[in-house]
Amino acid sequence: MKIIDKVYGEEEIWEGVLIDLINSKSVQRLKYVSQFGLPQIYYHLPVYSRYEHSIGVLILLRKLNANLKEQIAGLLHDISHTSFSHIIDWVIGNPAKEDYQDSIYEEVLENSEIPKILKKHNLDHNEIKDLKKFSLLEKEAPSLCADRIDYSLREFIQKDKKNVHFLIENLINYNGQIVFNSDKAAKIFAEGYLELQKKSLGRGISNG
Repeated sequence: MKIIDKVYGEEEIWEGVLIDLINSKSVQRLKYVSQFGLPQIYYHLPVYSRYEHSIGVLILLRKLNANLKEQIAGLLHDISHTSFSHIIDWVIGNPAKEDYQDSIYEEVLENSEIPKILKKHNLDHNEIKDLKKFSLLEKEAPSLCADRIDYSLREFIQKDKKNVHFLIENLINYNGQIVFNSDKAAKIFAEGYLELQKKSLGRGISNG
């Protein structure tokens, strides 16, 4: 399977389990879920889908030499998002924590076709349902993680493709942690991320 991504470019996916998961209903559904939970008219930057973000996280984890289980976890980490993404936290969740999708993740996973797909490839879904154990995928801010980096780069690229490519080139996996191997890259990302947070928080929107 060949993927053309607007942030990372061309990526070849050859693992059967990843191909089956990408083609699953649970992942394909994310094509119709906005990352921000809002139509374009209400957001200050071009919107994109949770599917694009999930594929991006997968590609980034591959570039960082994550093992297969962490790649799978990265691909699946958003399958429990509702149609309105984090906006649902303002309706039935907790807007201070924005963790409604996390609270139902295990239930959604268990009741999906994913366990059968993983079993077909001799994998156990119980090994990937605890997302917090994957250090490249998930970390509390301000630490770097593939989830946070990908959605940030998708907003950065709207203004500065050159810097986005520079940032990707300078990301490394250092003993299971994501770091920049360039002070310049770290500074560019930190300043860009801070700007995005100020704009998003000013509008009451989160994209995590």
